[in-house]
Amino acid sequence: MDAMNETQLRADLVRVPPALRARLDAAGFDAERLVSLAAPLWTRARGEATTDRDERNRVRGVVEPPRDGDVRDAPLTGTAEHQRLADVGLEAIRRGELALCVMAGGMATRMGGVVKALVEAFDGHTFLQLRLRENASWSRVAGRPVPLWLMTSDPTEGPTREALAKADAPAHVATFTQDLGLRLTREGGLFLDEEGQPSTYAPGHGDLPEALRRSGLLGSFVAAGGKHVWIANLDNLGATIDAALLGHFIETGADVMVEVAPKVAGDKGGIPVWADAQDGEGRVTRRLQVLEEFRLPKGFDAAAVRVFNTNTFLVRAEAALHTEVRWNWFEVEKKVGERTAVQFERLLQELTSAMPAAYVRVPREGAVARFLPVKDYDELAKRRGDIRAVAAARGML
Repeated sequence: MDAMNETQLRADLVRVPPALRARLDAAGFDAERLVSLAAPLWTRARGEATTDRDERNRVRGVVEPPRDGDVRDAPLTGTAEHQRLADVGLEAIRRGELALCVMAGGMATRMGGVVKALVEAFDGHTFLQLRLRENASWSRVAGRPVPLWLMTSDPTEGPTREALAKADAPAHVATFTQDLGLRLTREGGLFLDEEGQPSTYAPGHGDLPEALRRSGLLGSFVAAGGKHVWIANLDNLGATIDAALLGHFIETGADVMVEVAPKVAGDKGGIPVWADAQDGEGRVTRRLQVLEEFRLPKGFDAAAVRVFNTNTFLVRAEAALHTEVRWNWFEVEKKVGERTAVQFERLLQELTSAMPAAYVRVPREGAVARFLPVKDYDELAKRRGDIRAVAAARGML
């Protein structure tokens, strides 16, 4: 029976099978948080008045577009300034100050539910193989191993580790798993799968900072002198290490740098705006932060902001290790078979609500493109030429 109140949900959580409970505990599951997030579902199920979900997601207060100079262009290849910044970045890499962290937890549901890391990008090369070759190239340039961390999920961890073993990946390539959550019914009870077991899911890329801390990789990196972590989506092969961009980030003095791309027709996504944010201690600060369009106040013209977030970030490692983020959890309805489940997710770009952020406009076309996302086979077919050119230019082949 669907749980309709706190007591019933707590009782269901106590009855979660021990093996699943162990997996949940190892992956940072917080039962108290789930109980708190379920409260509006119970209220709605009882027919009582509650704040509309869309309204709960919207930020309060004044939201303003970026000002002149808030978003700077990436260093232009071939210029003296590009070379100067590349020298700054390369020296940092050679000192062992950079790690690349790739989000590889996705099951490519629009590609038939396969592990996206193992999907062929082109000519028999998988996304994972191309990332490994990029890492090998940069490690040779640096004269030392450049750490490569892959954030996997419960279903992708095993296949990814098997593929790494088959590829004889070096020791500085490591995996860590993101959080594991439990789905609910629309009424606020545990959602059970076809076998009658609690249905699990990955709660979103916002898991990354806490999961990386939990793994010990970030703490060890900082202790050894590591200073910068580049975060990118596995399927965006344009988001590679770039010495000039690293140099640019270092000179901004910011805790996080967001790569944004120029908008073209049909683009939607998180955009940089000025809005109030609470830090880990509840203090309100006005920040230039990334907000998804569903979080913007009604009437705000998102189209007026001509760039959007590519989900590629450079983060100061010390800040990633110690900054507390007041994460927002967003209610999402998900089709599981023929039924609808509710799950709660968080977004990585909320780092910008807690850290001083810089923004850099990056190209999205040709061999210099830094935004080449692939969500399905049609998109892969459309971008394959650019992906191949990028791979050839950046040491992946």
